[in-house]
Amino acid sequence: MNISLPDALKSFVDEQVADRGYGTSSEYVRELIRHDQGRQQLRGLLLDGASSPPTAPADGAYFDDLRARARGRQAG
Repeated sequence: MNISLPDALKSFVDEQVADRGYGTSSEYVRELIRHDQGRQQLRGLLLDGASSPPTAPADGAYFDDLRARARGRQAG
């Protein structure tokens, strides 16, 4: 895959490669794509959660129980 960029964007990519320790511009672009995939996945999860039916409130008792269950798993 070849990507054409205007000079200003090419300069920006070259600066990012040099300043952030990427070996090539391809590494930088791959990292951007991975970040975008992660953002899309997170957005999907958030939308799924927002459209799900409400559950019991996450109050102090909920977190106390969650901590107790986590401690029980660590002990065993």
